[in-house]
Amino acid sequence: MTSSPSIPVHTPTDSPPCTYQVPADLLQPLWLRSRESLIDDGLVYDPIAARACQRCHLSDDCLAGDIDQKQLLHATLTQLCDVEVRRFLTLYPKAYVINVGAGLDTRFYRLDNGLCHWVEVDVDETLVWRQKLFHHSERYNMVCGSVPDMSWLSELNIPEDSPILLVCEQALLTQQRNQVAHFVQKVGCHFAHAEACIVLAGDRTESYWGKRMGCAQYRHGLKNPVSSVVSWLPWIYRITLRSPLEHDCKRWSAWQRIVSKLPFMKHRLTPVLLHVRW
Repeated sequence: MTSSPSIPVHTPTDSPPCTYQVPADLLQPLWLRSRESLIDDGLVYDPIAARACQRCHLSDDCLAGDIDQKQLLHATLTQLCDVEVRRFLTLYPKAYVINVGAGLDTRFYRLDNGLCHWVEVDVDETLVWRQKLFHHSERYNMVCGSVPDMSWLSELNIPEDSPILLVCEQALLTQQRNQVAHFVQKVGCHFAHAEACIVLAGDRTESYWGKRMGCAQYRHGLKNPVSSVVSWLPWIYRITLRSPLEHDCKRWSAWQRIVSKLPFMKHRLTPVLLHVRW
């Protein structure tokens, strides 16, 4: 995909095309999912992303780097999160899912079972873009907040006995280690029992091989994500770790052969998904 002019969307009254200059850090993940939806055996099918991208201008920042590899890494992490959210909603159809700092993520629209309740937590600017690009649902609420400012926890109106899943696919990657620890501790103390899907960066993502695998510049790097999270929240009773390099996808096969010679690097070269229960 090239940086040609954006595809205009015409209204039924033939009014001027409606296009948006969405910030690159918000648009690129949306665009990567859009591209993934158009290939054979894509890991994520996201027609809403494809439709939204038709209304937006692509900047040079969106096109920087090895787009195909960035797309593979992003789509794999997205699918790993989707699997956990889908599993959770299968067990608890009327549960609450709190999606923190996901930008223009479309997970609610892709996984909605018609019964769950969804809370989107993000900064004002991002919520405005969501309102422009995505349709409204009565079970979908937006709350202004972020990882550094956790005051939004007190604004949540969730029944005490409701199952809760927190999802942080991208938000924690932009935070330093101490801020990530603060977030984990705050949600762990606020909710007596909950589950969380959080994506954290390995400590070698900025290495040559990490960048070749599609990694961006993250604000933290953890050598052992599991031990770090357990030290921050000791009452966790179950934690599992998934790496994109463990994914059964032919596009990862070359990287899997390389990492098989250095198995201790598998969870350090890319962001990884941790599924936590407490």
